Amino acid sequence: MLNKEQIKEIIPQREPFLMIDEVEEIVLGESAVAYKNVSADEWYFQGHFPGNPIMPGVLIVESLAQTGAVAILAMEENKGKNALFGGIDKMKFKKMVVPGDRLKLEVKIIKRKGPIGVGEAIATVDGKVAAKGEITFALV
Repeated sequence: MLNKEQIKEIIPQREPFLMIDEVEEIVLGESAVAYKNVSADEWYFQGHFPGNPIMPGVLIVESLAQTGAVAILAMEENKGKNALFGGIDKMKFKKMVVPGDRLKLEVKIIKRKGPIGVGEAIATVDGKVAAKGEITFALV
């Protein structure tokens, strides 16, 4: 299990944009499982939406991307690099994510060619799919 400080040693994101709280599992270059504890104090709930706080879908996707980045950037040969979005494909949002939810984030790297790769990503809350799709990344 990696905590936030250990995650910061792998990926460059910092608060308030560090979107994962802990990493449960890493298979270097292949997969990662992480969690985001969605708190009522999150900065984005002030405007999304007042009186009806819902985690923005783009931030769920960012949480998934950061999870995948942990799997790739923890590899010795990728230390000091960054993983940037190259694309988002087939992303579907199935469930609202609200304060108090514990978002489970799972990313499996399904393709790699040079600095480009694709991850199969799924976010769940209590075993129910919140979002799933594919994210393409580029290592720089």
